[in-house]
Amino acid sequence: MVDDKRRQILDQALALVDERGLAAMSMRAVAERVGLTSMALYPYVGGKDALLDGLVDLLHLELGTNVGENPADLDWRHRLCALGRAVRSLARAHPSAFPLLLNRSAAGPSASWLAAALQGILADAGVPASEVPRQARLICAFLLGYTTGEVTGGLPGSSPEMIEGAAEFDADLEDLVGMVENSAAPRTSAEQPDDVRRAGG
Repeated sequence: MVDDKRRQILDQALALVDERGLAAMSMRAVAERVGLTSMALYPYVGGKDALLDGLVDLLHLELGTNVGENPADLDWRHRLCALGRAVRSLARAHPSAFPLLLNRSAAGPSASWLAAALQGILADAGVPASEVPRQARLICAFLLGYTTGEVTGGLPGSSPEMIEGAAEFDADLEDLVGMVENSAAPRTSAEQPDDVRRAGG
């Protein structure tokens, strides 16, 4: 019951931020939306800082839901691009709340989802284990930084046409795929796809 009430409060807080911006979010404003007093929120979400942390967790949870389950046989390249597009879609769905993913530490139960997803993709790509955390950080920084810049207007060299379209972002995702391929551990002949082995002789 507590978890259900907490989720209702977080959902309403996110809706408030979507409608009126992050500056409009206060304990009182959220309480009014759920029919409680400000003090009655504290057992469920703590103070305002804890409420903001809850929004970070909620955004990660929504991202994981949007990406969905990745079949084991789905190529890592497609998974990386799908993840990137899901991050961009989340930013566009919640432009006022999304910058919290860069500005606040992720602390809730779903907060490690993005990092774990990236690490799984990199491992499947054959990136050496010692390089996986660093590359995951690089890709995470790009995805969150690029999309935050889009929705806040702070992306250098951006134009309305570029922001509305996906071509520029998709090209950058392909560059990320190339970066991962370049750092991946070389495959043995037995591990290469049949068409690659045939092309090689």
